[in-house]
Amino acid sequence: MTRPRPPLALSMGDPAGVGPEIIAAAWKARPCPFVVVGDARMMAEHAPVEVVTDPGSAAAAFERAIPVLDHPLSAPVTPGQPDPAHAPAITGWIESAVRLCLDGSVGGMVTAPIAKAPLYQAGFRFPGHTEFIAELTAYTPWRQTRGPVMMLTARDLRACLVTIHTPLSQVPEMVTAERVSRVARVVHEALIRDFGIARPRLALAGLNPHAGEGGSIGLEEQEVLIPAATALRAEGLDIGDPRPADTLFHDEARATYDAVLCLYHDQALIPVKTLDFWGGVNVSLGLPVVRTSPDHGTGFDIAGRGIARPDSLIAALTLARTMADRRIAAA
Repeated sequence: MTRPRPPLALSMGDPAGVGPEIIAAAWKARPCPFVVVGDARMMAEHAPVEVVTDPGSAAAAFERAIPVLDHPLSAPVTPGQPDPAHAPAITGWIESAVRLCLDGSVGGMVTAPIAKAPLYQAGFRFPGHTEFIAELTAYTPWRQTRGPVMMLTARDLRACLVTIHTPLSQVPEMVTAERVSRVARVVHEALIRDFGIARPRLALAGLNPHAGEGGSIGLEEQEVLIPAATALRAEGLDIGDPRPADTLFHDEARATYDAVLCLYHDQALIPVKTLDFWGGVNVSLGLPVVRTSPDHGTGFDIAGRGIARPDSLIAALTLARTMADRRIAAA
């Protein structure tokens, strides 16, 4: 008899943001079964809720209510007003979702948006979800190149970041051959394992205008990026030399690669959000757990008004389900 697929875990995010209401909207769309790790009483303000004690009970409950593993908040919530007092619950929900992934109770995790500032005020020391989850899984065996690498997806575009939230003035010194090579290996392996692409084609964006134009507009391409790409090809990766970023993202260009390595935040985020502002997904690659999230923030300015769109969360759930199924099938 075929075993039922484990559900996904969905951490509730910042309770003062749009997380609870977009979770409720996503449940109404029913993209795939999930269990919320969060505060059941707060979720019940937006949709029917059924408190469950384990993810195995989620599938039976899912058609009639949002299944919730209840980890209550210890402080009241006002929509649109983040509070450091919520930080222990927010981080605890993420930790619980990671544990469920690692013990096989869920197939993967999706994270509703968090805000960094109130977490930092409470002592949180990670730049964001990606780095926190990497730390939580640091001692879990992983036979492939370890990430994390942040990938942003929209329609047929997969843009992978070599640096993430790095000030632009510091990007050139952070773009090293070692970093570019590690990111390329993580992406190459993830495209095979999690996306079912047997022979991934990678593109590499240049750092400078016109990809340096032979060294006349910057030397990073000549001194760092081309040698890194050459070495990666010698390892068997299908990756081209750096290309001008202004010609990498139109329809015909996207058809020539399966993922593109972008060297800094806006180089990836601008094309992703231009291509599909509402439906982009953030994916963490190179980790022992499947993790996706909506490609937007907490929306404190509209929280509680019932107007937040769930498109990105629905896309994140759908992609996490696909990735989880591939890992389960390969296990």
